[in-house]
Amino acid sequence: MSSATWRNVFTYNKYAQITARAVRQSLKETERVAAEKRGVTALRYQKWENGVGGAQVYLNPEEDKGLSKPAV
Repeated sequence: MSSATWRNVFTYNKYAQITARAVRQSLKETERVAAEKRGVTALRYQKWENGVGGAQVYLNPEEDKGLSKPAV
């Protein structure tokens, strides 16, 4: 079996996500919590009209409220 067999099953991004989750889960509690906080992303956008920026809108508001969920 080749070392690149995972490429036949899923994309590189999915592979990286799985390996990152495995590494985070293997850490001790304090390091794991810090790693999960780094793994959380916030996606937002802002509409600009006539050179003036409008309000910023978060696309994933559930994750912005708290970091209780593990990053996936």
